[in-house]
Amino acid sequence: MSPDLWLQNYDATCRLAQEIAENIHERNKQLRTGGNPAKINMTLRASLQKLKQNIGQLKDGLLRASSSRRIMQAEADRWQSLIDDLVTRERHLNASFKGDVTESDPTRSALIAEGAGASRGVAANPWLVNETEETKGLTFGDIKEQQQRIIEAQDAGLDALAAVISRQKTMGQDIGNELDEQNEIIDDLAHLVDKTDNRIRNETRRVKLVETKSASCGMLVVIVLLLIAIIVVAAWPK
Repeated sequence: MSPDLWLQNYDATCRLAQEIAENIHERNKQLRTGGNPAKINMTLRASLQKLKQNIGQLKDGLLRASSSRRIMQAEADRWQSLIDDLVTRERHLNASFKGDVTESDPTRSALIAEGAGASRGVAANPWLVNETEETKGLTFGDIKEQQQRIIEAQDAGLDALAAVISRQKTMGQDIGNELDEQNEIIDDLAHLVDKTDNRIRNETRRVKLVETKSASCGMLVVIVLLLIAIIVVAAWPK
């Protein structure tokens, strides 16, 4: 197993453990409110079994990478430390699932990591985050309230962004309506221009026809006058 793949599997296992902690919290909440946690208990059992298998795979990957000398001894020691933390976390989660420990014990580090990650806008690994001065000495409820304040601040920012987007959408619709009206006016003008062009062409043809007729009438008058002149000359006494 390559080091990158091992670390990816480790991160996936960390996320699984955090999901289990959140599900245990939800299960306990349902128990307190008189709900039926049977479905979530089935999910938790399957998730805990999957967590155990993932930790076993990480151990096997560490053994193979160390024996094949694909990682240095310092890196192997670091991986072993990470696995030890996961094993400890698995024990806490199993104990919490069975009700052997209080809820705040297995979920406190996850809440701290989750709050720290939310304040920075990134996902945090609960086993790689040291408790900050802001959370030291806080109870489970205090940490939840701190998270809630962060979430409310983020929601307020999202609401403001949604309002801006809504105004931009309204402006875009108004511009679109105005363009539609302008297009209708342009279409009407184009129709009027076409009608005017047709009238001009018709009138031009009429003018040409009149001119042709006028020229023909003038020639006829000249011919008649010439005939009259010939007759007069012929009839004039010599």
